[in-house]
Amino acid sequence: MKCIIIDDEEIARVILEKLISNNKNLDLVNSFNNPIEALKYLNQNSVDLLFLDIHMPAFTGFDLLQTLKNPPKVILISSHANFALEAFEYNSVVDFLEKPINQIRFDKAVDKAKLFFNSKIEIKDLPVIPANEDSKSDLYVNIYKRLVKISYDSINLIEAKGDYILIKTDKENYTVHSTLKKIEDKLPDAVFLKVHRSFIINIKKIVDIEDSSVLIGKNVVPVSRSSKPELMKRLNLL
Repeated sequence: MKCIIIDDEEIARVILEKLISNNKNLDLVNSFNNPIEALKYLNQNSVDLLFLDIHMPAFTGFDLLQTLKNPPKVILISSHANFALEAFEYNSVVDFLEKPINQIRFDKAVDKAKLFFNSKIEIKDLPVIPANEDSKSDLYVNIYKRLVKISYDSINLIEAKGDYILIKTDKENYTVHSTLKKIEDKLPDAVFLKVHRSFIINIKKIVDIEDSSVLIGKNVVPVSRSSKPELMKRLNLL
């Protein structure tokens, strides 16, 4: 895949050039420290993959993506993890890499780009995935403009609070502007169950069950009549 680099930091470009040289699937055709110059180049030349830094003075990586009419596949790069959610709002973005970047993580991102390049899959047809490579065990939530990683295993329960949800974990609680339905779609069904219109629980964290409620840690959670059969089905009863 023909690729280019756009990053205003010289050290970052040198590191990317080294990572690219170590990957047999990539052919670096140009490198830019100025996004405007890169934009001119892209309007006249075709490339397969773009390594794009987000935080650049005057003209950011997001600005460039919004300007390009037909952008190539893009791997966004930043030293700030809080850009990850916004990064995947763009259909052309394949992956997000947080600096500093190691070869293993870099190669995984390239493999993902190669998958899209060699197939007819459209990125917009796939669900947004977390930026880190441990996406099967973690969830990122936006709290006061910070992305906070929460391990699935640490979650005890999630409670609806109007326009917000309260995520209770082993160590602390997080209030997030979201809906119970939205987070339910992102949780693994094998571990989490909606037992009430206002509650999702981690069934591994159940201490005991009594009538129409379950005890999760020190929290008594109501169980609706319609959810009770599914809950009992999930349990390893003696």
